[in-house]
Amino acid sequence: MMSQEELLNGLRRTVEQVLKAPYYQKKLAEVGIHYAGDIKTLDDFRKIPLTEKEDLRQNYPFGLFAEPMDNIIRIHASSGTTGKPTVVGYTREDIKLWARIVANGFRRLGITSKDVIQVAYGYGLFTGGMGIHYGAEELGAVVIPMSGGNTAKQLMIMRDFGTTVLCCTPSYALYLGESLAEAGISKDELKLRIGVFGAEPWTDKMRKEIEARLGLTAVDIYGLSETMGPGVSLECLKGIGLHIDEHFYPEVLDPQGNPLPEGEVGELVLTTFDKMGFPSLRYRTKDLTSISYGTCVCGHTGWTMQRISGRVDDMLIIRGVNVFPSQIEEAILSVGGIEPHYLIIVDREGPLDIMEVLVELSATSFEDEIRELEELQSRIRQRIENITGLSAKVRLVEPKSIPRSEGKAKRVEDRRKGKI
Repeated sequence: MMSQEELLNGLRRTVEQVLKAPYYQKKLAEVGIHYAGDIKTLDDFRKIPLTEKEDLRQNYPFGLFAEPMDNIIRIHASSGTTGKPTVVGYTREDIKLWARIVANGFRRLGITSKDVIQVAYGYGLFTGGMGIHYGAEELGAVVIPMSGGNTAKQLMIMRDFGTTVLCCTPSYALYLGESLAEAGISKDELKLRIGVFGAEPWTDKMRKEIEARLGLTAVDIYGLSETMGPGVSLECLKGIGLHIDEHFYPEVLDPQGNPLPEGEVGELVLTTFDKMGFPSLRYRTKDLTSISYGTCVCGHTGWTMQRISGRVDDMLIIRGVNVFPSQIEEAILSVGGIEPHYLIIVDREGPLDIMEVLVELSATSFEDEIRELEELQSRIRQRIENITGLSAKVRLVEPKSIPRSEGKAKRVEDRRKGKI
């Protein structure tokens, strides 16, 4: 268990490293912090302003690097939805640390050097593919660097190469499971036992769908480029929640930036320990969760976060009510006869926001009588209203009519922009 002094020493190391970047020298000086030694208590640390994605964009491309480019051996970037990408750099030591972090998380899952790990996250500037890849190699496992896409080949290799661990987004895992029958493959022909899925929020009902279709145990992994990549936290097979690796210090804050007590939901803010090229100092993830400290039945001692319930910037405000896509997913997956594929369309008619949810029917329910479909539609509409407090129009659509994704699924189409 980390003592208060050990925690403060770790935070001081990070402050000392970020002060190598002129931007942070100025930012921390504004709150009276000129040296790492100025951090004497946690309250001193909490005076440090939060780092936001916009800070990275304003210092594009390398302004927040804390090591000279001679020491940087890899660059990753996240695309984002607007403007230039956010760019992060890694030293050789950072890459080794990242690999150890992922490998340690895999060990807690019982993944060993005897496993065959198929990485179907995208490779390239996105951190997902290579982060998992290096961690799996650190473990000594066999790695299949498939990247995303080419679904028929994914399934063929999964069967022929004896894949035991699948790593990809949950929406793509669902699509792979859905595509098994089309490929003429039974899940009984596969050796899959564990799926490590992340990069987008997903519900427990989605987990059950994936497990049923692929015949594996599905676990959630969390990470983001700005703090390292995948591996910041990972579920175990015995407890509840994602165990945060000891190289990260989590805070959960309210909308005003005040720390929340354990168990209360707010925005996750992360600080890295021992990351050199691009250390993260109180970075706003915009992800909503709660955290607690203790010892899990699996033996892990430290911080544990609950699964991400949504993102601050994914939150929809409809007629004054805060709505997250995960709430809609929970509502529709609690009703039988449908596929776990949906699209939320938000629009405006006059002064009023309207929400329409397209829900995909299963092949069997598509053959039902009109009266039965109307009852199904009504049940879904009622569940959405019960969970969100909002009325929504529900439209049932035919099987496979909602586009599938090989990466992060698109769940929301907001058409209100530009409308008064």
